[in-house]
Amino acid sequence: MFWIRRTKNLYFILYESLFFYVLLFFCLKKNKSYIVALGFVHRKICCIFVIRNKDEDMAQPLAERLRPKTLDDYIGQKHLVGPGAVLRKMIDAGRISSFILWGPPGVGKTTLAQIIANKLETPFYTLSAVTSGVKDVRDVIEKARSNRFFSQASPILFIDEIHRFSKSQQDSLLGAVETGVVTLIGATTENPSFEVIRPLLSRCQLYVLKSLEKEDLLELLHNAIAKDVILKEKKIELKETDAMLRFSGGDARKLLNILELVVEADADAGPVVITDEKVTERLQQNPLAYDKDGEMHYDIISAFIKSIRGSDPDGALYWLARMVEAGEDPAFIARRLVISAAEDIGLANPNALLLANAAFDAVMKIGWPEGRIPLAEATVYLATSPKSNSAYEGINSALELVRQTGNLPVPLHLRNAPTKLMKQLGYGKDYKYAHAYQGNFVQQQFLPDEVKGSRIWHPQNNAQEAKIKERMQSLWGERFKE
Repeated sequence: MFWIRRTKNLYFILYESLFFYVLLFFCLKKNKSYIVALGFVHRKICCIFVIRNKDEDMAQPLAERLRPKTLDDYIGQKHLVGPGAVLRKMIDAGRISSFILWGPPGVGKTTLAQIIANKLETPFYTLSAVTSGVKDVRDVIEKARSNRFFSQASPILFIDEIHRFSKSQQDSLLGAVETGVVTLIGATTENPSFEVIRPLLSRCQLYVLKSLEKEDLLELLHNAIAKDVILKEKKIELKETDAMLRFSGGDARKLLNILELVVEADADAGPVVITDEKVTERLQQNPLAYDKDGEMHYDIISAFIKSIRGSDPDGALYWLARMVEAGEDPAFIARRLVISAAEDIGLANPNALLLANAAFDAVMKIGWPEGRIPLAEATVYLATSPKSNSAYEGINSALELVRQTGNLPVPLHLRNAPTKLMKQLGYGKDYKYAHAYQGNFVQQQFLPDEVKGSRIWHPQNNAQEAKIKERMQSLWGERFKE
């Protein structure tokens, strides 16, 4: 790449331009695949001559070759960059504030940042949270500060995978972002509420990018076949697309990689007819989108537990299958079943906790893949069981009462008296031993004086707890009347 230095002398520009055109003439004679381009930089009069072999472009992956350059070419995220959308308005106005893009892989976070930088004609700095340290961040900020002119908009600092930045790395950004030295665009696949420090998050807008819809993915496929410099020269027929869309999981990059893989596999076979069977055969397996430490991990286990709580065995088994197929740790699933048995089924069916524990033990003993069977059995049992969270609500109410009242003293009659002095002080005095009374019960005070009479546990409306409620009322009388 040759850059002519900036000058207001038009004759000098023409002179150097003629020189480079002569040079290009000889290059083109030797290799006709060379290309040349002219352009203008920062609205100053200058010429750019690019000499590049087309073979280098062809070496790029399809996803990179098709990366959009303008918002008009950008597919998806209409709620952000569509006509009249909030981010589109800011870009068209020529000024943007710092923001963070949160969304799954392959939905266009990096591409959108690059388009914004090109549109605003402002310096663009990139850092990777994987390879950059605090020193790298400070160096970029200092470079942005020294290279900025008064009339220019703030340079854009794009940080990919910003959730991987440590607290100290994120702290080093605060001053520059707040004073406008740089406009920060962060990209993350993880929930910023958990992964980005609050001071930095408060200085940035948060925009959520969605997985691409079916229509968006189909548009992307057709554009690739029609416009890509390599694919448009081949005869490609999209006979079936369901498998490609399913395997991509809404990830544009993965979709284009699949298309490229299938086309290259049939490169010498003449016309390429893409079918679901061919795609499945080429991919061999379904690499489900599932990160054991990421957002989807928590989303799917949440859907699993909520399906059990909602008494839907079909939904519960589906989400169980998603975790099994994605390679989730069986012990993690089993632990969640034990928790659900105690939290959601509780006293409505105390056997649920026993069965969940048994399933946990069975999985540890028999291993995988047979361990999926006791997990499925426990899942269906819990989902179809009567539900009660009275124990869960009870302990939460007790904790709240403790936090409000602090360290209240234990009543003297409930204290142990292992020494003579303690007995003299009244420890254990007037304690009534329940087994010494008829029915192994006698009414006495078990709460501290300050909260005596408080109701913490409330039975719920199910057959098992109805029996418990009836017994409590027979023992305590008015105290347990709801």
